[in-house]
Amino acid sequence: MGFKLWLQILLLFPTLSLSYQFFDYADALTKSLLYFEAQRSGRLPYNQRVTWRHHSGLTDGLEQGVDLVGGYYDAGDNVKFGLPMAFTVTMLSWGVIQFRDEIAAAGELRHALEAIKWGTDYFIKAHTHPHVLWAQVGDGDTDHLCWQRPEDMTTSRRAYKVDEENPGSEVAAETAAAMAAASIVFRRTNPHYSHLLLDHAQQLFEFADKYRGKYDESIGGAKGYYTSVSGYKDELLWAAMWLYKATDNLHFFNYTIHNAISFGGITWPITEFSWDVKYAALQLLASMLPREGKTEQEKHILEEYTTKAEHYICANLNLNNGPANVQRTPGGLLYTRQWNNMQYVSNAVFLLTVYTDHLRSTNQNLSCPRNPSVGPDEILSLVQSQVAYILGSNPMGLSYLVGYGRDYPKRVHHRCASMESYRDTKTFVGCTQGYDHWYGRRSPNPNVVVGAVVGGPGSNDEFSDRRGNFMQTEACTYNTAPLVGVFARLNSMVNTTTLVSSV
Repeated sequence: MGFKLWLQILLLFPTLSLSYQFFDYADALTKSLLYFEAQRSGRLPYNQRVTWRHHSGLTDGLEQGVDLVGGYYDAGDNVKFGLPMAFTVTMLSWGVIQFRDEIAAAGELRHALEAIKWGTDYFIKAHTHPHVLWAQVGDGDTDHLCWQRPEDMTTSRRAYKVDEENPGSEVAAETAAAMAAASIVFRRTNPHYSHLLLDHAQQLFEFADKYRGKYDESIGGAKGYYTSVSGYKDELLWAAMWLYKATDNLHFFNYTIHNAISFGGITWPITEFSWDVKYAALQLLASMLPREGKTEQEKHILEEYTTKAEHYICANLNLNNGPANVQRTPGGLLYTRQWNNMQYVSNAVFLLTVYTDHLRSTNQNLSCPRNPSVGPDEILSLVQSQVAYILGSNPMGLSYLVGYGRDYPKRVHHRCASMESYRDTKTFVGCTQGYDHWYGRRSPNPNVVVGAVVGGPGSNDEFSDRRGNFMQTEACTYNTAPLVGVFARLNSMVNTTTLVSSV
């Protein structure tokens, strides 16, 4: 259906807009990739499209004698946290691996590759020795005392590393996963870079596995911001899985099989997937591996992985028995917890989209306790309903993808977006000046952080667009990253126009 025809239908039947809504997935895809340029740290390139940003963090690592310029700020503050940054790049890479043709058809492949490479270039710098990874730049406590653009930072830029004496298996393994996944992405277009990433990934995995330890016990500054609640065993399995996909080396496959029970890979039925808890995605990846040529024991372990992956999918569909399902708001949004709930939604719709394509390509249905034969279309319907909610079909009538649609959060909890552009003013903003002059303003941010997915509404679909309401209005890179592939997939199904039932 063409856009003009859709407008004509709305004019003839105005009440139809209450039940159906037009979504431009191509526009959502473009905007989602633009967001990563707003989050860049370091020296910005000549083709930088987000012009209200400028160079920042140009002395990162200098005090420690290492070049740590570059990478991403994870959210609305100015610390570079290695664990969520690596997870962001893993999800961007997986999106390109899974939906490369769809992203290319929308004209966004170059931007997707640039978003990935901005992260992996930084990881190469941060991995200065086979058993040394610089995992954080900046301190969350001092950073939060100030409200400054990254271009003006006066807070500590101390860098923190994990090494043999101070291990950090979560961050080392997740960075290995990110570089392994990215090596697959660049295999066609930049084989030398792909090999370089794979070398780093293998070294980091060996380091993470040989010197095991929680990263937030070695880097105290990570606690309270990105505490590893699930521990590091899920990251070790996750990294091994990505290395197997990147290399076809049975050593990594055997690792995921032999440690499946002791590391919780097939013993934990999970209902969430996030930067911290990787089990559900690991299980889904394992469930899609071919069974041919495997021993009976290996087939049994893979079946157990599949059972747990299906538990996650069924939980999101509300088709498990008892309480083992993901809650929903009255408006239909998947709801896991109060703080930044949208991260769990975007991760869920990505996994659901991937699994939908898997079921369709293998001519299978999903079996859930409350429905023994769930077809791919039913799963895809949930994906569409969640994306519709994100893009504005919700009780607040608000798009939670900033910059998309007519109405979206205007007061995103984001230091740089909330202050006038450094490029425009060339004026320095001191530590507390930002709080005094910008933070408390009721007016909208002077800069729109296009493509950011904010934390989103509460359990009753309520949302307050206030800069101080950081649980709902702060955006994170790992909220948007999974949606890149989803937007591309939905766009490919209907070109640029679709009718989607309202939630």
